[in-house]
Amino acid sequence: MPDHSPNLSLPYLMPSQAQKHVTHNEALRLLDTLVQLAVQEIGATTPPAAPEDGALFALGTGATGAWAGQDGKLACFNDNSWTFLAPQDGWRAWDIQSATLRVHSAGDWLAVVPPLQNLDGLGVGTSSDSTNRLAVAAPAALFTHAGSDHRMTINKASAIDTASLVMQSNWSGRAEMGLTGDEDFHIRVSPDGSTWTSALTLNRDTGATQARCLVSGTVDIADDTVAYIPTPSAGGMVAVNLVHEDFPQAHHCGLFSYDAGPSLLLYTLVTGSGMKNLNEAVLTGTTGTDGDSSLAVRAGELQLENRYGGPRRYAYTFLNTY
Repeated sequence: MPDHSPNLSLPYLMPSQAQKHVTHNEALRLLDTLVQLAVQEIGATTPPAAPEDGALFALGTGATGAWAGQDGKLACFNDNSWTFLAPQDGWRAWDIQSATLRVHSAGDWLAVVPPLQNLDGLGVGTSSDSTNRLAVAAPAALFTHAGSDHRMTINKASAIDTASLVMQSNWSGRAEMGLTGDEDFHIRVSPDGSTWTSALTLNRDTGATQARCLVSGTVDIADDTVAYIPTPSAGGMVAVNLVHEDFPQAHHCGLFSYDAGPSLLLYTLVTGSGMKNLNEAVLTGTTGTDGDSSLAVRAGELQLENRYGGPRRYAYTFLNTY
C-alpha cells in the first residue's frame, strides 16, 4: 500500500505507526494549503522579507533566495519555513494579485476566463474566422446608448480604401453604402455581387447630391466673384436660383440647357429678370451687369457670377444628365 495519496500526496496513517498525530497533522496542513487554493502572486521569483504564516506563491522562472531551484512550484510559508509543492495539471487557484481564477496546465497558470482585450476572434452563435473576427448569428443585434449618445464608427486606412455597410442575399451583395474607394458617400446596388452601380453620391466637401440623372448642391459666392460648378456630364439641363434666408429671389433664377463638351452651348429655357445668360463669355466677377446674376459655360463646367451686392448662396440642380 502506498504511503501517500495519488493526487495531493497526503501522507497516510500506516499500521503500527508511532505518533500518528504527526502524520495526521501533516495531512491537515497540506489540505489547508491546497484546498480553496489562493496564491499571493503568479510567477513570483523573490521571497517576501516578512511573509505571513500560510502565505502561498506560485513560483516563476529564476526564483532566488529561499526559493532558488524551486521554479514552477508552489511555495507555502508555515512555521517559519518554506514548503514547496509541485502543482499538477488541472489544479485551480485564485490569483489574489490580479483577481482572476487560474488553472495549471503544461507548466503554466492560465486564466480560466481569458483576457477580453486583443482577442483573435469572437463568435456569437457562429464561428469567427481570420477575416470576420467578430461574427454574430442571431435574429437581430442591438447597440444602444450608455446614458446619452451612441455612435458606430467604421474606419478605413486611406482614401482609396473602402469603409461601408453591405447588404447581401444568400451571401451575394445587393446593396452597399459608405465610402467605396474614395471619400464621398455612396449608395450603390448590384444584381450579382460583383457589378456595382452607384445610385446616389454625396460630395464630402459641399454636400452636393448626385443621383442617376440628378445632381444638386449649393455654392457660396462673394460679391463680384465667380464660382465654377463642374458639370456631371457633357450635356443636360440645369436649374439655378439664388437662395435667401428671409425672402424669395425668384428673379435671380433660371432653367438652362447646356453643352459643356466639344461644342459649347448655353440655351435659356426660362429665366427671371435678374439671371442672365452670357453664353461662352469668360466671367471675371464684373463681366455681367451690376445687380445681376450671370451664367456662362465652358468645357466641363459652368461659371456663375454674383453681382447682387454682398455674399450670396446659390442652389443648382442638373437634370437629364448623360
